[in-house]
Amino acid sequence: MPRPTAAQLVYGSCTVIFSTLAMLLLSQTSSSLGIVLITFSALALGLLVAMTVPMPKPSPSATAAVVRERVPARRETASVPVSLSASVPASVSASSAPEPVREPAGP
Repeated sequence: MPRPTAAQLVYGSCTVIFSTLAMLLLSQTSSSLGIVLITFSALALGLLVAMTVPMPKPSPSATAAVVRERVPARRETASVPVSLSASVPASVSASSAPEPVREPAGP
């Protein structure tokens, strides 16, 4: 779960404080049950506001570093027929054949 940003903390806190004050002043309640109900509803409203604040998008350079090229797990190698390899000198066929490349496994 990502950490909340400064904007989320500020918006959520201000919502809790101002909505609590507004509801207490408008309802003019003096009972402890009314105060507790208003407090919890203000906390829920503040949480809702904090969670709906849009998260910042990652920079393009950060996403480019994460994107990796997909490499197939198994590569097909070209096989030389026996009749052709017998007619070609060993020095030519060994130098022109591609060397196998070992690459690290993907994530």
